[in-house]
Amino acid sequence: MSLLDLAPVIPVVVIEDVESAVPMARALVAGGLPVIEVTLRTPVAREAIARIAAEVPEANVGAGTVRTSEDIAEAVSAGARFLVSPGTTLALVEALDSSGVPYLPGAGTVSEIMALAERGVKELKFFPAEAAGGIPYLKSLQGPLPDVRFCPTGGIRAETAPGYLALANVGCVGGSWLTPADALAAGDWSRVEKLASEAAALR
Repeated sequence: MSLLDLAPVIPVVVIEDVESAVPMARALVAGGLPVIEVTLRTPVAREAIARIAAEVPEANVGAGTVRTSEDIAEAVSAGARFLVSPGTTLALVEALDSSGVPYLPGAGTVSEIMALAERGVKELKFFPAEAAGGIPYLKSLQGPLPDVRFCPTGGIRAETAPGYLALANVGCVGGSWLTPADALAAGDWSRVEKLASEAAALR
């Protein structure tokens, strides 16, 4: 099954304290969101992926902010089941192709999208979604690029997610609102589960 069809929202998570990784993942899964993107923006990100992969097998955990072949190797070694990049260079997409796991390469312009489609990659991350044109931009792509689907990420909120999900070329959205920093710091897993449950109900 496509990554874009597993859940309406992919939580995009920045983990500062590795001890929060497993309870956070359990709360997201309990709320109905089994796909979790852990961004490689902190020193503990790879360890967080490894712990989630080992201790929350029902979670489909992946690595985000993948920028280099080294990121790919380390993320896959840690147990990442998918990869997400903010943008895509030729070297990076070749490394993603060779990773052995599903991936969502980032694209923000028509030329980038077409270049990836020429390679047969037709499920992409649209980033930064709001800054790059948001819903009107994606709607304008449906005519000339009807065979490409997106996971828009970047600036999307609970209030704006339904508008994105209503588009024919959007399979899911990525969002950071599901795991607020203060909730993670406080260990407020019931709040995370509630936010996940509300997001899961968007489809």
